[in-house]
Amino acid sequence: MKVLVYSILGFDKPFLKKAAHGNHELVFTGQSLNKSTVNFAKGFDAVSLFTSDDASEAVLEKLYSYGVKYIALRSVAYDHVDLPRAKSLAIKVANVPTYSPHAIAELAVALLLALNRKLVFGQTLMQIGDYRLDHLVGFDLYGKTVGIVGTGKIGAAFARIMHGFGCNILAFDIEENKELMNEIPIAYASLEDVCKNSDVLSVHYMHNSTTEHLFNKSIFSIMKKGVIFINTAHGSLLNTADLLEAVENKTIAAVGLDVYEKEKPIFFQEHTDAPITDTLFLKLRSYPNVLITGHQGFLTNEALEAVAHTTIANLNAWAYNGISENEVH
Repeated sequence: MKVLVYSILGFDKPFLKKAAHGNHELVFTGQSLNKSTVNFAKGFDAVSLFTSDDASEAVLEKLYSYGVKYIALRSVAYDHVDLPRAKSLAIKVANVPTYSPHAIAELAVALLLALNRKLVFGQTLMQIGDYRLDHLVGFDLYGKTVGIVGTGKIGAAFARIMHGFGCNILAFDIEENKELMNEIPIAYASLEDVCKNSDVLSVHYMHNSTTEHLFNKSIFSIMKKGVIFINTAHGSLLNTADLLEAVENKTIAAVGLDVYEKEKPIFFQEHTDAPITDTLFLKLRSYPNVLITGHQGFLTNEALEAVAHTTIANLNAWAYNGISENEVH
């Protein structure tokens, strides 16, 4: 199968090439898929996309006219693909439903520890020769209540780690994770109760039209004063303006983000010669108690290997029998 891989990045290309074992003709471009670059796909059977790509209706229609029959996503998320239009065009779409939940969970823990113990600020002070400790006081995680919103594979991995720290786990999800409940002590409560009672709140929830801006002014206002808030799930779960207000009024003591609701024009790109103009992001980034990583939660050898393996497996399945078990509709 001849496959055009859009939005290839330096770190994932070797994993894809290795996983393919020469079974497909992979052509790579660092360009994102959009209306201006869709013509690159002429003569290809399939395209492979990342979260920064645009597979909207107009783009899909162009892909169809060029003979593209398959879209292999290199992500769990598929909200950048117009699935109804893809279906009507008989273009099959498959995602990577899971790779390494530990990679994301461990980054969430890293953000939490860095914020609580003020590691970045401490390093900044050290670089200028200020070794005073006055502004670097954190708190013991042992015995604290950690709220987890979303207890799927990633949320469950985070819960297990926090249990290991000696934390009390309070969780919210539409469905209780019975397997996790058999492993560690965990109590489920309403979203409001989790927000009111948690010293740390980590988000691992699904994003869809009903959870858009799930965390907004009303939810932030009932959070426990001084909470550390972590989001490694999806940027659009938060209303960023409302989050900033909660930071400014000190309801939230610190924020760790691996995602941002308007991240597509920013993350995975170099901006040294094209300064960022998103004023909301610039303001968010300016706070010393806000730590942002550029969507690097999946950036481990194990996760990248798993993403590449599943992406190629989807292509193999289509090439051999026309059906992949990971197709999304």
